[in-house]
Amino acid sequence: MVTLDVRPQLLDALSALRDRVAAARFPLPLAGAPRARANRDELLAQLDDYLVPRLKEPDAPLLAVVGGSTGAGKSTLVNSLVGRRVTEAGVLRPTTRTPVLVCHPDDHHWFSGMRVLPDLTRVWMPEQDPADELMLPGEDGEDGERVLRVETADTLPVGLALLDAPDIDSLIADNRALAAELICAADIWIMVTTAARYADAVPWHLLRTAKEYDATLVTVLDRVPHQVVSEVSRQYGALLTKSGLGEVPRFTVPELPESAWGGGLLPATAVAPLRTWLTHQAQDPVARAHVVARTANGLLDSLKARMPELAGAAAAQYAAALRLTGAVDSAYDSEYARVRNRLQAGAVLAGDALKRWRAFPLDCSAGELLDSLVESLSTLLLCAVTAADERVADAWRREPASAAAELTAHDARPASVEHRIGMAVRRWRRELEEYAEDEIGDLDRTVAPDPEVVTALVATALLGGRRARSAGEGLAERIGAHGALRLRDRAGRLLDDHLDRVMHTERERRLGPLDGLEVHPDPQAELIAALSVLQKER
Repeated sequence: MVTLDVRPQLLDALSALRDRVAAARFPLPLAGAPRARANRDELLAQLDDYLVPRLKEPDAPLLAVVGGSTGAGKSTLVNSLVGRRVTEAGVLRPTTRTPVLVCHPDDHHWFSGMRVLPDLTRVWMPEQDPADELMLPGEDGEDGERVLRVETADTLPVGLALLDAPDIDSLIADNRALAAELICAADIWIMVTTAARYADAVPWHLLRTAKEYDATLVTVLDRVPHQVVSEVSRQYGALLTKSGLGEVPRFTVPELPESAWGGGLLPATAVAPLRTWLTHQAQDPVARAHVVARTANGLLDSLKARMPELAGAAAAQYAAALRLTGAVDSAYDSEYARVRNRLQAGAVLAGDALKRWRAFPLDCSAGELLDSLVESLSTLLLCAVTAADERVADAWRREPASAAAELTAHDARPASVEHRIGMAVRRWRRELEEYAEDEIGDLDRTVAPDPEVVTALVATALLGGRRARSAGEGLAERIGAHGALRLRDRAGRLLDDHLDRVMHTERERRLGPLDGLEVHPDPQAELIAALSVLQKER
């Protein structure tokens, strides 16, 4: 007989694997990202709501989750198995988000705490007249809180709990997500369908999922008219066999007046075979051990395929992030090199700046010359950043993964970029003026040169290339050859620092949204390593 391994070492490895799964992120909109996110969420639900609690408490009651599509008769089935109305059935059922768990009073402590389904707040229903409405105030989830209603009934055998889940095809997305989460918490999956809808895609998706995880599964074919019961049962059995589910226990519930809109309880005889089967699974030690071990080991076995798939999706995310980052780096590196070449060629001393230099000092003041140089340098840098951003945008348009980063990228507004660059260049001018004043302060002269003139001359010499040869000569005349050389060296390093800072700031601004997504290379290796440790412990 297959047994359940509950060693502490296995639990530690499983907890570490769970943490690695929870840390995995798939923010970039790649083709496989939605599937990866859904797989991660499903796996987390199975680990948190079923596998870890089951391994920690192997003696806890079996939890049988009743799932199915709208109108399949899940609530009526649960009420009939219990022998009284504990969960609301009928046309209003799809409007409620509150699942109902029913157990024997002796088992209440197992489910009143957070052992399973820790994300659902527990609520309890006081004893009331069965004819009264079963809805609790606020249980529609109007306040956004997800709740689990816990009921007790001594008509259920000790060791078995039934959970009536929302419709898996509910029009409400939260209901569908909750239904899937609840099924992940089950020791036994009870899939309910009807004679009219047994071939629908939705129940078959759940059946195939249960087969994939080798979960303990039972199917109920509900509301079957007497005159077609043999034919429908035969056809349904053929479909199960074709899908590799021929050995799954099947139960048929005939169509009865009580089935209509949950109007009452089904006769005990209608659900007796299913109730007997469930009671046997809960109370026979061999059968119970088989159920628990099969579902738990099936889920553990499924990790061999699911973890590498998650790791592959994580690797694809990182590869896409590298491509996006590489496009930014390439564009900004290229534009930075172009700026350096243009500075060496004296491109800043052009247009209005060149006119003012030629008019200096007779028809142009030092301040006016500096203003024109600052404006020309700002324009050169703005053109470089704009060109880099255009190259990035062009490269990112060819990369689907860029959509997530583009959504928040645009602090790239021209006005904000122009403002940042203008501020940086004006800061460079102020620091250059301080350097000039320092150099003049070291002169042993009675009459010192005008600091603004010295600043204008060193700026022109740095930014004007061959056109500004006379600026260096004028600087040497005013502060001496050694002073001029020293000031030019300091000013050149200052210019390099500010250019680096401007381009780095704009590069980081462009990468900021991508960095904010926190796509790292670690998850791929961590997921595989966690799986490897778990397999070794098994």
